[in-house]
Amino acid sequence: MEALKALRKPAIAVVLLGLLLMYDPNRAFAASGGRMGGRSFSSRSSMSSSSSRSYSVPSGSGFSYSVPYYAPSPFGGVYVAPAVGVGAGSSFFLIFMGFAAFVLVSGFLSDRSEDSLLAGTQKTSVVKFQVGLLGMARALQRDLNRIAETADTSSPEGLGYILTETSLALLRHPDYCISGYSSVDLKRSMEEGEKRFNQLSIEERGKFDEETLVNVNSIKRKSTGGVRANGFSNEYIVITILVAAEGVHKLPVINGSRELKEALQKLGSIPSSKILAVEVLWTPQNENDTLSERELLEDYPLLRPL
Repeated sequence: MEALKALRKPAIAVVLLGLLLMYDPNRAFAASGGRMGGRSFSSRSSMSSSSSRSYSVPSGSGFSYSVPYYAPSPFGGVYVAPAVGVGAGSSFFLIFMGFAAFVLVSGFLSDRSEDSLLAGTQKTSVVKFQVGLLGMARALQRDLNRIAETADTSSPEGLGYILTETSLALLRHPDYCISGYSSVDLKRSMEEGEKRFNQLSIEERGKFDEETLVNVNSIKRKSTGGVRANGFSNEYIVITILVAAEGVHKLPVINGSRELKEALQKLGSIPSSKILAVEVLWTPQNENDTLSERELLEDYPLLRPL
């Protein structure tokens, strides 16, 4: 018994030391997340499939051996001579064949140009914009909370409102921005764009322990979770903006404050008629929550200092 008592105190000390080493105060109160936005891929896809477009197609390839002869008139305009018979070896036949070839090639190039224009309009741009801010930007947290609680996320106009207001909120707090990142994935179809957008959304949402404020496609949810004041000051805030839009949209590579401002201006000016989906995610959502420097570096490695 004496031997057991002698070992008890060292054993308790080892257990307590292990618990202290495993304890991470910042992780114990891991960052909460806010999320707002919506999608309209399905409605746009049905509208696109129901609309029909007509294209002019060059006429058939047959020709008559009796053709009118077109020549410049000395008095201006074009002189049309009566139809004359042409043979395979005549100069009229060669002229006619050259003219027919010109028409066919012009029609082919015109169709190629129309197809290229159509392909450009059918492409979908999937944009990811991310910015890291100092934790002192509490006013920005409150702005995002207000937008999420009041925005209509069921219409393209409401999604445009979220995108514009979030961009403006960031533009009004440039001194707090310390890092940034942007990327644009250009997809050949709306379906591919939707798939990529969903992948990015799941990736970012997985970085939250809990979504404590949600307003997505008119589904609202708000909770305090297990977040409470823990005695640690918030170090950083990260905001992610995801956008899927019809057509080709570009953002500058963010190397400094000037590119960050330009990217936000371009994001905020995307027409609501072109928006297919918007999602704004930010962490921490709760003002009493914390995001440490280690968490920032581990979860958001793409952010580059401004």
